[in-house]
Amino acid sequence: MATLIYIHGFLSSPQSVKAELTARWLAEHAPDIDYRCPYLCPYPLETQHQLRELMAELEGEPDIGFVGSSLGGFWSTWLVEHFGHRAVLINPSVRPFELVHRVCGVPQHNFHTDDVYTMTEVHAGQFRDAYCQPLRDLSRYWLLAQTGDETLDYREAEARYAGCRQTIEEGGDHGFQGFERFLPDIVQFLFPGRS
Repeated sequence: MATLIYIHGFLSSPQSVKAELTARWLAEHAPDIDYRCPYLCPYPLETQHQLRELMAELEGEPDIGFVGSSLGGFWSTWLVEHFGHRAVLINPSVRPFELVHRVCGVPQHNFHTDDVYTMTEVHAGQFRDAYCQPLRDLSRYWLLAQTGDETLDYREAEARYAGCRQTIEEGGDHGFQGFERFLPDIVQFLFPGRS
């Protein structure tokens, strides 16, 4: 069975709009695909531990694909580089270690839960340690970005994933407007052998 793992962004959750759109679309159009969307802690070492545990559960499964939004794009890249498979990256955070200063020391509230987190420079270093460079196989990635992203500069992702499949749309926003349009092609990209 194919498994699609959706990796949500910073302070997000499985209740995010794109995660729920993905779950609903798969249930209707591809019920044979196992959908996973773990609720991830934003602290990098904890995130890596959670993702390693998830991949251990799926050990031996040949067909796994990742969809990562924002910070989830960073972690989807980490997953591909450590475990293989393919990833679709939606307005991904390229170097989150350069952004920690924006929220450093200020309590951050999850958008969907009551959880509160405080990022520090220690976390910035942990993100830096998790940064994968160079990317080993560019064919494993598809970048979806919109130039109107108000949170991240799409040009950083465009440069980071140069040589990968890319779809850059004018306008839009960080949430990636019209994401659901791409779901059939996302599934085809992640699972090219699926009939």
